[in-house]
Amino acid sequence: MTVTEDLVLKALKKVIDPELRTDIVSMGMIRDLKVQDGRVSFTLVLTTPACPFNEQITRQAREAVESIPGVKSVDMKVTSNVPSTRRTEMNMLNMPGLKNVVAVASGKGGVGKSSLAVNLALALAESGAETGLLDADMYGPTIPKLLKNIGFPQAAGDKVLPAVGPMGLKVMSIGLLITDETPVIWRGPLVANAVRQMLSEIEWGELDYLVVDLPPGTGDASLTLAQSIPLTGVIIVTTPQAAAVTIAMKALRMFEKLGVPIIGIVENMSYYVCRKCGEKAYIFGKGGGRMAAEHVGVPFLGEIPIIPEIMLGGDEGEPVILAHPKSEAANILRQIAKNVAGRVSVLAKVGTK
Repeated sequence: MTVTEDLVLKALKKVIDPELRTDIVSMGMIRDLKVQDGRVSFTLVLTTPACPFNEQITRQAREAVESIPGVKSVDMKVTSNVPSTRRTEMNMLNMPGLKNVVAVASGKGGVGKSSLAVNLALALAESGAETGLLDADMYGPTIPKLLKNIGFPQAAGDKVLPAVGPMGLKVMSIGLLITDETPVIWRGPLVANAVRQMLSEIEWGELDYLVVDLPPGTGDASLTLAQSIPLTGVIIVTTPQAAAVTIAMKALRMFEKLGVPIIGIVENMSYYVCRKCGEKAYIFGKGGGRMAAEHVGVPFLGEIPIIPEIMLGGDEGEPVILAHPKSEAANILRQIAKNVAGRVSVLAKVGTK
């Protein structure tokens, strides 16, 4: 049997991306296909290096081609190209290099939003994605404390180069420009203007993801960001107890009213695992974040347990992804990052329809 390009594409059309629910050929994920004397070569272009189904798709693509009678060898290269959401709007704002802007928000402080934002950005960068991290909390910038040894922003003509952190993560925070004990005493319009400047006057370059750590609540910075830039979507962070979930839902509803897609809900401080007996203790209640996600019909992205390594990493300026890369906490955060990246790919697909 003679192996042809049509036969190979027919076989590959049986491979379905579980999140996008479309075959990889129709998605344009197969490039540079060549067939010669039973030897098949092609490039598989994944939608993100952080997709939770990358290994599954890669394995199925190889198996699909190898199952064709007459195929002698398969040379499959795997790469990724993160799709951009709202590309037209980004170009109009003179920010064509930003493919996706992902905001991390909460209804109240103290739920671990900034810690999640930092570890999320690091996990995305670790996967191979070009990633930036913007601290939009003007009154309480914590990113510089959560990430030590990241240097300072540098002037570059009429632009400013962001600080560079671990794994090439690009970082910008007003906390890098003022001393630790200097208060920011600004009225709302100044806060809004500062957020705009950090978006438009920073030379972010080419980024697959810009993770933005918003201040808690529904104030000026959150409103400005949602109204000034086409957000890919927002992640809502909560803890399990009913009061925290209720306040988090207020933030979620605000973004919905502003037309910002909800990427999903993350529940922090979900439970504590006893180091001696291994039993889970639900200190702040059980399942509040998951139930809220189901109630409003948005994805539940994951739950983060109370783990000392996460707290210590924040205090020492070395997030758990860096300090304990093989720990349970790091793996949980990586899975959340994969869930976020997969959801962003879905939103990008919906946006192209």
